[in-house]
Amino acid sequence: MSNASFIVVANRLPVDSVVDDEGNRTWRRSPGGLVTALEPVLQANQGTWIGWAGVAGPAPEPLETDDGVTLLPVELSEDEVLRYYEGFSNASLWPLYHDAVEPRQFRRSWWKSYYEVNARFADVCAREAAQGAVVWVQDYQLQLVPGMLRERRPDLRIGFFLHIPFPPVELFMQLPHRMEILKGLLGADLVGFQRPLAAQNFLALTRHLLGYRPRGHYVTVDDRLVRADAFPISIDTAYNEEVASSERVRQRAKEIRAELGDPETVILGVDRLDYTKGIEQRLKAFRELLEDGRLQVPNAVMVQVATPSRERVEQYKVLRERVERQVGRINGEYGQVGLPAVHYLHQSFDRFELSALYQAADVMAVTPLRDGMNLVAKEYVASRVDNRGALVLSEFAGAAGDLRQAFLVNPHDLTDLKDGFVTATTAPLDDKMKRMRAMRRYLRKHDVSRWARSFLTALGVPERSAAYNPGSPPTGD
Repeated sequence: MSNASFIVVANRLPVDSVVDDEGNRTWRRSPGGLVTALEPVLQANQGTWIGWAGVAGPAPEPLETDDGVTLLPVELSEDEVLRYYEGFSNASLWPLYHDAVEPRQFRRSWWKSYYEVNARFADVCAREAAQGAVVWVQDYQLQLVPGMLRERRPDLRIGFFLHIPFPPVELFMQLPHRMEILKGLLGADLVGFQRPLAAQNFLALTRHLLGYRPRGHYVTVDDRLVRADAFPISIDTAYNEEVASSERVRQRAKEIRAELGDPETVILGVDRLDYTKGIEQRLKAFRELLEDGRLQVPNAVMVQVATPSRERVEQYKVLRERVERQVGRINGEYGQVGLPAVHYLHQSFDRFELSALYQAADVMAVTPLRDGMNLVAKEYVASRVDNRGALVLSEFAGAAGDLRQAFLVNPHDLTDLKDGFVTATTAPLDDKMKRMRAMRRYLRKHDVSRWARSFLTALGVPERSAAYNPGSPPTGD
């Protein structure tokens, strides 16, 4: 048995395996909010991260980072990537948990692969964990792992955190193998969610499906108390402020505005290209504002960064075509020579370029139809060290519960979305600065350090073991 006393189990490692044409393997840091949040916790505890290396085939050898974190890859075949990850995780669970924004698909072969991969993760963790170790399982791809691990290693202290929304009873009931999923989650000692309503949905399901009688935040399972509660994830606020304050970023922000033609208003969207993010609704609202004359080119332009995402999944291919068609229509109707109405960027950007984009934007549009949290909203606020700018935020993003001074909108209501953009654009500067200062104060007190510490403390990890050393660069949501 290994001596790993603190283990994170996630679908992906915090690095990607990259193999060149000559077969040489190198490692590249992965993008994503999960890496941002968890890597420093592991550094503080000299822990082990178990996950897939991002390449189908045999698992690479374990490696140790410069910070003393052990990375333990798990093997996934090409067929398992197709069925477990692209299939059950992202074509069944993802749309269902996001309130069925897109039709979900269920296939029995996908479930079989999901079960087998979860069992493999549980086996690797059971072998790696020291006696009485703390194991923190992450997200919707691995919901069976807590229960499987409980069977294999009842001595472990197991936490689970869901980074996406958790659906109400009537939606969850549509899910094949719903009992197995629920029992898998109940294998944990602590089940964490982004918002209180998600924890309430979970506890209601234990009553509805299993006949348990939850009291407060707790439910008794086989003489164990399982706690379900909200732990809203956040960002490394200090690091975002440090990057935003650099001369490099300030200068680049000025260059971006000049490249855009120095408009009066820059509206920015930064999202993964995902149907939950409300990109199509945002573009339609902007087009109608131009059509109504409430916004005009070149006085107002939109920049939409759409980071490539799950490009082999059919729904995402179709979404990209729809978005690009809509961008083309807007630019064809309202753009000018050398001055497009929408600057569409289907690519990823590093932390410094993102920070410069945040500073160049007068209005940040974070308008998902449904989102567990959305760290982009928090990154924008933390990056506005000048206390300027305006955040237009969907009521259905978890971040709306934290950033209450944002201009909140219902992205399903196009009129409300349009009014939100106009209000954010025309609000007095002192009002916008007052809102921004309040949100930035909140983020300084409620950063990713506090999130990790609060979850691990609730899991029963001693305070010194739950310590967090900031400094890991954030990468968006």
